[in-house]
Amino acid sequence: MKIICIGRNYSEHAKELGNAIPDKPVIFMKPDTAVLKGNDFYIPEFSNDIHYELEVVVKISKGGKYIQKETAHKHYEEIGLGIDFTARDLQSDLKSKGLPWELAKGFDGSAVVGNFFKKENYNLESLNFSLLKNKDKVQDGNSKDMIFSIDDIIAFVSQYFTLRVGDLIFTGTPEGVGKVSENDILEAYLEDEKVLDIRVL
Repeated sequence: MKIICIGRNYSEHAKELGNAIPDKPVIFMKPDTAVLKGNDFYIPEFSNDIHYELEVVVKISKGGKYIQKETAHKHYEEIGLGIDFTARDLQSDLKSKGLPWELAKGFDGSAVVGNFFKKENYNLESLNFSLLKNKDKVQDGNSKDMIFSIDDIIAFVSQYFTLRVGDLIFTGTPEGVGKVSENDILEAYLEDEKVLDIRVL
């Protein structure tokens, strides 16, 4: 199972981190060992600045290569929410040296994945999702603000990587990312339904 992630897919998030708005999807990956087991996230010892990034996650249900945008919708049946935990201090250091981000993005437990839901129950062109930290709303996103749609992403990614059943695509985070601290509680909502409840330790 591959975890393919899209960076800078919401213009306001790109701006808040001082990044240029991309003209094609920015891709990075996490290993399968990044998936968090359970609901407790432990801050790793190598970072003092772990950030949450809430994202819509797509689960591939039909594999393929060179998938066309017009048929991309046939390759997934379920969507959910996930959190891309990022060691921002480590990422900034790596970026300043022109090095890859994987150490800051792919560490154990850095990919929170909730339950998946049938996509036909939602309007994917205007999907609301939000994140609360200690009951305060910190991220409030809508899929209509994506620079690249889910179908755009699947078509682009499949030019380079063969997609297989069970692969996950994290589709990018809206503005409002921030640091987590010990004892924080993160709650994620898909429309009005709570789908994630994470404790930071």
